[in-house]
Amino acid sequence: MKERLQKILSHAGVCSRRKAEELILAGRVRVNGRVVRELGTEADVCTDKIEALGEIVKPEPLRYYLFHKPDCVITSVSDPAGRRTVMDYFRRVRERVFPVGRLDYHSEGLLLVTNDGQLDFILTHPCHEVQKEYEVVVRGKFSEKLAKKMEKGVKIDSGVTAPCEIEVLGYDAEKNKTRLRMVLHEGKNREIRKMMEIFHYPVFELKRIRYSFLTLDVNRGQYRRLTAAEVKKLYELHR
Repeated sequence: MKERLQKILSHAGVCSRRKAEELILAGRVRVNGRVVRELGTEADVCTDKIEALGEIVKPEPLRYYLFHKPDCVITSVSDPAGRRTVMDYFRRVRERVFPVGRLDYHSEGLLLVTNDGQLDFILTHPCHEVQKEYEVVVRGKFSEKLAKKMEKGVKIDSGVTAPCEIEVLGYDAEKNKTRLRMVLHEGKNREIRKMMEIFHYPVFELKRIRYSFLTLDVNRGQYRRLTAAEVKKLYELHR
């Protein structure tokens, strides 16, 4: 998959993106034997011969992780406000990995982390409709009738949500809370919370427990590597 040269050099550990731009402008980078000086130039590290400072750039090993994101953690590689990000849990990983998609700051659960840009594109593109399952706790008594209505789609600020599945798991009268299971096929920003806000059901807890066929099988704040069979299955199911 083609990417900008500065991104390739950064991910390969050659230098930072800013330094990579300086090298490109200085004519110190070649693609298939040709000096490249344009910052927007793209290449494929797997099929093109890329050289920087006279050395051939090799693709870094692809890594795939299943992570249990805790509450109050930013799904980002960095945060200007200094809040904890998911990358703080991957400091021992040498490769420059990044989160696939997002989970809200106050949401927890299954998050995939990788350095495979192609898989990231496949899993996050709306046309592939990757299933994501959540456990949700809202204030108030949530009815089966409302669940059926919301399943058809809810108009929020970013448009009408795609059809989803909502199952009422139980109501706690003492705490005045309803536990739900929701299965979404898209990834609009804060989609579940915005859907619930429309009908005045504040969300107390939101946990992603499944992503495609993968289930949340690690403790909060922990991660594990995906097996080769799991990675292959993700590609096969969602290409």
